[in-house]
Amino acid sequence: MAGSPAAGGMTRWISTFLEAQAAERGSARNTLLGYGRDLQDFTAWLARRGADLDTVDRATIEAYLIACDAEGLSRATRARRLSSIRQLFRFAYEEGWRADNPALRITGPGRDKRLPKTLSEAEVEALLEAARNTGREGDRLRNTCLMELLYATGMRVSELVSLPATAARGDPRMLLVRGKGGKERMVPLSGPARAALAAWLQRRDAEEETARAGGAAPNHHLFPARGKAGHLTRQSFFQLIKRLARGTGLDPARVTPHVLRHAFATHLLAHGADLRAIQTLLGHADIGTTEIYTHVLEERLKTLVLEHHPLAREE
Repeated sequence: MAGSPAAGGMTRWISTFLEAQAAERGSARNTLLGYGRDLQDFTAWLARRGADLDTVDRATIEAYLIACDAEGLSRATRARRLSSIRQLFRFAYEEGWRADNPALRITGPGRDKRLPKTLSEAEVEALLEAARNTGREGDRLRNTCLMELLYATGMRVSELVSLPATAARGDPRMLLVRGKGGKERMVPLSGPARAALAAWLQRRDAEEETARAGGAAPNHHLFPARGKAGHLTRQSFFQLIKRLARGTGLDPARVTPHVLRHAFATHLLAHGADLRAIQTLLGHADIGTTEIYTHVLEERLKTLVLEHHPLAREE
């Protein structure tokens, strides 16, 4: 049993909790950052009221959630913050820092049951066409590869931009993707995605050879860049996809890498794919996360009945 970090204050509680999440559960970096932001907001609120994590009770946590609501925070944000608080106090209870868990029986606000934003197949094809025809040759090859891979696999943008070049060697039919928490999964490639990957890899290798001849250090990423990460950043790809949207006449506000991930799942389901298969391809740990796409299946079945059932036909 670990000793209480009370002497180090609330900041020490959070840092110890996050270290344990990373070491014992393999939590992804973005998950840890989210926990940290939520818990820092909570502890700052407590500090302004002279409270601390050692003694805070259920009523005070509920008062914090009410304050979040009064700030106008969405139900999803409030639910996420409560989840972070619950995780912290569960850890504190298990470690013996507290004799109780004050967050155990608090009922959260729930999440908004909004359908994921998506794009039609024609809109996705317009984005792919824009990638094929916009910019210099090297940019066109790279951007086409990025867009084809994203739409063919439904990868998260962080998974896409950090792919190693070795993943593309040998004209693969499938890619090995490292997802959240270091979990790996295999995703199949479509014909157009394989063609785009091969064309970009040839160009990328030629540019890499030239850079090495000039004294540059080797870069092992499929989409190399000069920044600290060594590969194209999520922010750069986000800006790229916005430019492509503007070039097609689509509202850039509707088009993000995550919307393309939704389009991948939505279009698969609309064409008859199994929900469990989509769960595996997306890397969802829980089928409940994938079930939000069943609205597509419901619409398809409704259309099927209205178009083909004899009693549904108009006279």
